Amino acid sequence: MSDLLELLAGPAPRVGAAGSSPRRSRGAVRSPRRSVVVEASTAQRDAYRALRRRAFVEQQGLFAGHDEDAADLDPLTIVLVAVDLGGTVLGGVRLHPEDARLGWWRGSRLVAADGRIGAQLVQAACARAATAGALRFDAHVQPRLTTFFGRLGWERVRPIEVAGAAHVLMRFPLTRLADTAAVKAPLGELLHGLLPRDRWLGDDGVPVPGTDVVACVDAIVPAMVERDPEWAGWCGMLVTAHDLSAMGAEPTGALDTVGGRDAAHVEAVLRGVKAGAEAFSLPVLGGHTHLGVPAALSVTGLGRTEHPVAASGGRAGDPLHLCADLSGGWRPGYTGRQWDSTSRRTREELAPMLAAVRAARPNAAKDVSMAGIVGTIGMLAEASGTGATLDVAAIPAPTSAELADWLTCFPGFAVVAAGQAPTAPETVTARCGTLTAEPGVRLRWPDGELTTALTSAPTGLGPAC
Repeated sequence: MSDLLELLAGPAPRVGAAGSSPRRSRGAVRSPRRSVVVEASTAQRDAYRALRRRAFVEQQGLFAGHDEDAADLDPLTIVLVAVDLGGTVLGGVRLHPEDARLGWWRGSRLVAADGRIGAQLVQAACARAATAGALRFDAHVQPRLTTFFGRLGWERVRPIEVAGAAHVLMRFPLTRLADTAAVKAPLGELLHGLLPRDRWLGDDGVPVPGTDVVACVDAIVPAMVERDPEWAGWCGMLVTAHDLSAMGAEPTGALDTVGGRDAAHVEAVLRGVKAGAEAFSLPVLGGHTHLGVPAALSVTGLGRTEHPVAASGGRAGDPLHLCADLSGGWRPGYTGRQWDSTSRRTREELAPMLAAVRAARPNAAKDVSMAGIVGTIGMLAEASGTGATLDVAAIPAPTSAELADWLTCFPGFAVVAAGQAPTAPETVTARCGTLTAEPGVRLRWPDGELTTALTSAPTGLGPAC
């Protein structure tokens, strides 16, 4: 194999590159070989290891005898290989977890016949890391390859040493957390000039002036009302109860507006509404019903408190806590998107959860919404005029859920709070971060590294007054 570093760092494949045909004449240029990237079979793994040995042991002298290590024995390690149309392995790369529970992965042992195939492998590795649930994806890159990786979107972190040789720690910016929070991004522009710039800006509910009443309203995604009407009815009451709870209000009642194609469909929605009203102690006081229309559901909630808790009350230095019910599992049909802990709970089990913020009276609180845990923390920080740093390993999460899914899903019952910690039986509460003066949301990893989850405020509404 020719100088692998030169092949990858150069602008184009060179004549005589590994896997190419013998030189026809000086300066001749061969046509690039067509290749596809696949997850390696046993035989393809053997061929990949042979390419690695030739490059890293025989040519570069980075290792003596062989370059195999613990990652080759890890059953979670993924090997991708580039093969031509005849099945010949032209290169490969492996992905292996530094901590699979946290979604921390690393790519390594990239070897390729030419720069085009190398780029193909790196891009495939980034995509595969994302589907594996990675929240952090690193590589230890030889200095001459940093430009090559930079052209593929990787970011330089710092110099390191590997096998006694200079390397650079580089990181691919995975965007799943930011993409989930981005659902809220249009709010600032859409609501500009409509909402008062008071301390409740960014909250899901608002105190009614001159009273101790808190009001909130939620709408359920129409597609969900159409295809899963009873669950939609339950969720309408769930999110309404949680909005009141996050502001420290005791539920008084709800009003619902429901639409559907026929009476049978509306009846299914209302079965869920009725069950939720009972479970969350949120009686339906009235509402409105449409028949012969597209599926729709919205619920207005009313509660009472003399001490409403705003999302804007946090200050830099405040500890961040997550209180969550980790029981249950993925709702059938919503794996990775909706965690269902509440439908298995009794009214008596749910009541202390809904009273947790009211009892703790933290500086700021917000129930976790469809923006996910990280996005919701970003919204609390935005309203408070701060940023946040989260300790990845300290975030309570179910053992049966990938952390990337848990941080981006609707989690059943979960509330984030700054200051005092809300607690309740049947839940887990942990300090998982700190509000900071620096805007945005960052993740702190067990090795001390910081990665950026959100670079800017999720909604654009800005700090509350």
